[in-house]
Amino acid sequence: MEMTLRWYGSKFDTITLKQIRQIPGVKGVITTLYDTAPGEVWSRERIRAMKEEVAAAGLHVAGIESVNVHDAIKTGAKDRDMYIENYIKTLENLGKEDIHLVCYNFMPVFDWTRTELARVREDGSTVLAYNQKAVDDLNPEKMFDSIAGDMNGTVMPGWEPERMENVKELFDMYKEIDDEKLFENLKYFLEKIMPVCDRYDINMAIHPDDPAWSVFGLPRIIVNKKNILRMMEMVDNPHNGVTYCSGSYGTNLENDLTDMIHSLKGRIHFAHVRNLKFNSPTDFEEAAHLSSDGTFDMYEIMKALYDIGFNGPIRPDHGRMIWDEVAMPGYGLYDRALGAAYLNGLWEAIEKSAK
Repeated sequence: MEMTLRWYGSKFDTITLKQIRQIPGVKGVITTLYDTAPGEVWSRERIRAMKEEVAAAGLHVAGIESVNVHDAIKTGAKDRDMYIENYIKTLENLGKEDIHLVCYNFMPVFDWTRTELARVREDGSTVLAYNQKAVDDLNPEKMFDSIAGDMNGTVMPGWEPERMENVKELFDMYKEIDDEKLFENLKYFLEKIMPVCDRYDINMAIHPDDPAWSVFGLPRIIVNKKNILRMMEMVDNPHNGVTYCSGSYGTNLENDLTDMIHSLKGRIHFAHVRNLKFNSPTDFEEAAHLSSDGTFDMYEIMKALYDIGFNGPIRPDHGRMIWDEVAMPGYGLYDRALGAAYLNGLWEAIEKSAK
């Protein structure tokens, strides 16, 4: 297991590489070329410059999150092959630059959905939160407007203003797409890219849908054990794997988080570990990583990862905004640093108890 932190690049992130380097146990970052559009080819020169910047800070690039998948691929549009070819070229350039992990998602329109970016908790911290009733009462075309005021001057992944300006057109693109069609389009995409993944030993780690159910009637397929096993069986290649995100799978309380880990042995290439606190099955908020602060047993989640021999990158996921920090919601420094230290402590305890 390698503890990492997500970093959006010096032009976009409120957190610096120098600060990340000072978190005990964190030697790598999960990063991206944040100013590239879905479908755009990542050049070797830009990838190399990104790596060199990270290395100069005493860290290394442990993986990419995300090389975003163009909507033409997700919807199976006529021009999807052009965008898949661009994706393949990006994977080739990443492989040539010795980067072997890509986290991506196949979510329609919204990469993730929250109804609040700054819900105030009892301790005075603020967190990302979701309430299904608020979603039901909202015009989906106004979703971005409802959270834009809480972004602290940052650009949120999946909620870029230029993308949200076309949200009506995006909904129109998906009006004929159901779960089966989305599965079909995912299979087509994966079959096309697996040869380059085999050639450069690139692990594709699909991120679960968040929350793990349909929002605004849009299809959601990476939501539970049955569906993720179906995805791996339909393209049975070890490079076709998953990002195990406890917070995303955990949005659906019917998901058995530790059972899912054991079921995915050998195909978990990347892990996001975070906790949620539920007020009802459809009203949840992010919590501190500590087990007692939320709903999940974080020790059991980390132990399950240890028991299956997981040795890939892991990162604390969304953190609370604490100590008056102003940062990208969910991606501040302080609470994620606490989360990294806590998860490292759990792993150390598990390792020692196993000897």
